[in-house]
Amino acid sequence: MATRARVDLVATRAALPGELGAAVDAFERYLRLERNRSGHTVRAYVGDAVGLLDHLAKLGGRRVGDLDLGMLRGWLAIQRNGGAARTTLARRAAALRTFSAWAHRAGLIDNDPAQLLASPRAHRSLPPVLAVDEAAAVMQAGADEPSALATRDRLIVELLYATGIRVSELVGLDLDDVDRERRVVRVLGKGAKERTVPYGLAAERALADWLRSARPALARESSGPALLLGARGGRLDPRAARAVVHARIAAVPGAPDLGPHGLRHSAATHLLDGGADLRTVQELLGHASLATTQIYTHVSVERLRAVYTQAHPRA
Repeated sequence: MATRARVDLVATRAALPGELGAAVDAFERYLRLERNRSGHTVRAYVGDAVGLLDHLAKLGGRRVGDLDLGMLRGWLAIQRNGGAARTTLARRAAALRTFSAWAHRAGLIDNDPAQLLASPRAHRSLPPVLAVDEAAAVMQAGADEPSALATRDRLIVELLYATGIRVSELVGLDLDDVDRERRVVRVLGKGAKERTVPYGLAAERALADWLRSARPALARESSGPALLLGARGGRLDPRAARAVVHARIAAVPGAPDLGPHGLRHSAATHLLDGGADLRTVQELLGHASLATTQIYTHVSVERLRAVYTQAHPRA
């Protein structure tokens, strides 16, 4: 289904009238080269721009300057009537605002109609997280296995939980990104923004085991500087890292089924529960906006409420 959708998008883009197709190409270059957005974001925003301009073309428009607020709202209404989720609609509204603002600065449109475009409010559900004892059990899962891959897998979960970094950031780490003396890692996050994140003694012990014998056992001439390696000696693939996390968490009875992002959620929640302030957690996670980090305070409040209800005699 996903492959068919990509094929349809390519065909729709190719069928756009000349000026509209050129605008999509220029918008894509802007996102990649000037905004340095991730490949996933570029694909999503360009796909939304193609959908909008296809809608414009079907209404008789032949240039970006024919766009107006009614067309933007109409296209979003079509997505909503087609069953798009609130989060998807919010993302598409954000893409339209980015495209419209870019087109205005590029001189393709006289004014920016998306300035008045309301964004559907995405429903932000509380992310599932591990309890502290469950996280400790996940870190111990498979601890007695002596193989190089098992040693690597312990390091994967230890580093993800210790630092709260994204799985893409984890697999992108090189050997010289780790400062073992200060126990910090240098991370290249979204938008190529670099940050330094500390890790603890448990992760350092797992790292020492990995570097002492396990990594040399897997390394090949083609391994390069990658910190984490796959079974064939190449840089670890994000999908393999996700499979490791799911398997380690599944080994703990009663733990929710979580992937790497679940460990990130858990790390942030446990930091806040332990007394860390919100801005520190924001910096550690690499969030551009404090509002993104605030979801974790909701998790902590819910946990506090549950404990209160259970413990207070007049709850």
